[in-house]
Amino acid sequence: MPTDVPPAGEPSGAGAAPEVRASDADRDRVVDVLRDAAADGRLTVDEFDERMATALSSRTLGELAVLTADLGVGPAGPTRPVAAPPQAEDVIWIDQRGGSVRRADRWMVPRRLGLRASWCDVTLDFTDAVIMYDTLRIDMHMRGGSLVLVTRPGVVVDADTLRVRYTDIDIYPGPEPDAPVILRVWLAGRMRYGRIETRWRSRPDA
Repeated sequence: MPTDVPPAGEPSGAGAAPEVRASDADRDRVVDVLRDAAADGRLTVDEFDERMATALSSRTLGELAVLTADLGVGPAGPTRPVAAPPQAEDVIWIDQRGGSVRRADRWMVPRRLGLRASWCDVTLDFTDAVIMYDTLRIDMHMRGGSLVLVTRPGVVVDADTLRVRYTDIDIYPGPEPDAPVILRVWLAGRMRYGRIETRWRSRPDA
């Protein structure tokens, strides 16, 4: 029997002993709780990043419980009533000609973003964004202008399936390429006569 699997008959969840090994489902539940707390403003972005990384590497239920103890939530769910956090939209549409568009600060990252722009500069800043999902698909139909993605540790950008023509692409992993992935940004569709790049911006308190 693998050493990381609890013995048969051992309880799992809120009633389990702290030393019981955590399952992937246990870790996923805690990550969901942390995301809700960040969206609700009970965790800062830095606290969320730190706790999420710890949750993904935790081995026991006791280690997971520590991460949510001050939120009134255990690995199996709430231990006190908690106000429902704001929900991210499934789809956001950006449709503009000329000028510029910027999403920054604590914006809610959706599952999918439709980008229709002509000769427009679009900036998506993930530095302080509230990340509710593990994947963001950006369906692009851009002509001219630029798309700038400001990343942070754990945000990965993939443009392998994007069709481009006369477009410069400058995508790099940032200063912490080995950080646990919290958001994978998929660029799909097409872009002509423009530029796509990732940038890194350290937070003021970093």
